[in-house]
Amino acid sequence: MLYLLDANVLITAHNSYYAIDSIPEFWGWLVHMGQTNQVKIPIEVIEEIQDGTKNDLLYDWIRDQTHLDALTLNEEVDVAQLQRVISQGYAPDLTDDEIELIGRDPFLVAYALAGPDRCVVTTEVSKPSKKRQNRKLPDVCNDFTVQWCNTFTFIRHLGFRTSWRG
Repeated sequence: MLYLLDANVLITAHNSYYAIDSIPEFWGWLVHMGQTNQVKIPIEVIEEIQDGTKNDLLYDWIRDQTHLDALTLNEEVDVAQLQRVISQGYAPDLTDDEIELIGRDPFLVAYALAGPDRCVVTTEVSKPSKKRQNRKLPDVCNDFTVQWCNTFTFIRHLGFRTSWRG
């Protein structure tokens, strides 16, 4: 299984329960999982994180070349698939403002559709009543039968422990 991480996974982990300066084992484990091709982050999602708050630990961490080399998904998005995800997963007539509000989520779904055994990891929660740009990533994944899970299911599946090195 290849796990594709949403930006909110890293942002929430750092801000809430696995701060880089408090639980460095988690961040080292993520890099290791990237090196073994079990975890990747599409470049569009990396850019979303880098476009966020500057001069914080997560910003510095994601810009480290070793981390980028390990975690970056080295694929180009299938533009036709991306357009299909936006049109069928959100709405066929979105305005530019609505597309901006969606962010990079359609990229995650398009990359997940590009290969077998891929799973999107997100902190978003399903809310099927949401429409258009307000749709949640789990619901769009469900529309395309893309596997998805939350952060805690992801770390259980891959067996994260603070003593993972040994």
